[in-house]
Amino acid sequence: MDLFQRFPKAHLDELQRLLEEKSLWINQDKQGFLRYRTPFQAIQHLRASTCDFSGDVVRIGTAEDLNADDRRLVDKILRIFMPWRKGPFSIFGIDIDAEWRSERKWNRIIPKLPDISGKVIADIGCNNGYYMFRMAAHQPEFVLGFEPYVQHHYTFNTLNTFAGQTRLQTELLGIEHLHLFPECFDVIFCLGILYHRPSPLDALRDLHTALKPGGSLIVESQAIPGSEPIALFPEHTYAKVPGTWFVPTAACLRNWMTRTGFQAVEFFCDHAMSSEEQRRTDWMTFESYEDFIDKHNPARTIEGYPAPCRVFFKATK
Repeated sequence: MDLFQRFPKAHLDELQRLLEEKSLWINQDKQGFLRYRTPFQAIQHLRASTCDFSGDVVRIGTAEDLNADDRRLVDKILRIFMPWRKGPFSIFGIDIDAEWRSERKWNRIIPKLPDISGKVIADIGCNNGYYMFRMAAHQPEFVLGFEPYVQHHYTFNTLNTFAGQTRLQTELLGIEHLHLFPECFDVIFCLGILYHRPSPLDALRDLHTALKPGGSLIVESQAIPGSEPIALFPEHTYAKVPGTWFVPTAACLRNWMTRTGFQAVEFFCDHAMSSEEQRRTDWMTFESYEDFIDKHNPARTIEGYPAPCRVFFKATK
């Protein structure tokens, strides 16, 4: 079943034009696209004998699935897709220790996870698909990942070529395209996205539009400590990230969600950030959390702002 048959309520003409434009864009013979397209094409003959998405490590294939030449090829290609931001993965026995210990976030969500068996799901900003694979263990009907970045798009599709999960799919779309999917999703995950949007209220309205009546939203966001319903608006960067706009307190984010139409808004988890959860590894060799925080005062960012925490919400439409 193609995307247009699966979502009959979607704005199909506009969506089709958009996806055709995206296809033409990503298939240009330019180095920025060939860098990831070429290795993706080189592994089309490889398939995993088994997959296990039920544990902290997403396991695709075993070492015995590959001969020595193919193992060297896969290792080389996986390293082309560095930096690995989400994980951990084990791909044909090759262990990938990503920057984020994403299993910790998923394990915080599990106690509040709505029933996703047989459901149609959106994962906004799905990156390399770690959470989509974890969702697959719960037997959803279909998971659509929204991921506008070329690197992440090809990383997921490389992994899913191995894994062969036909109910998982990504498109080169962002949260700003959710309005094309009115009342299409039973559950939407929006993890680590809102503070990257210049208008978080518009983003929440789009999330509300795309949910089916009675559907569930899981939101996880960077936040600042405090009980007042306020948000930080950094002058330039926040924790060295230039694409950060509004960083709310939990109380502020709750008000945003309530005032954009969500019901039964539940704040169910918060935790301080740490370099145990986000750090440099052999698969992500650039700056990470410890470089973003004031070394003399870990309660402040390098810019002098309150250091981030993470907050989790569940809501319904």
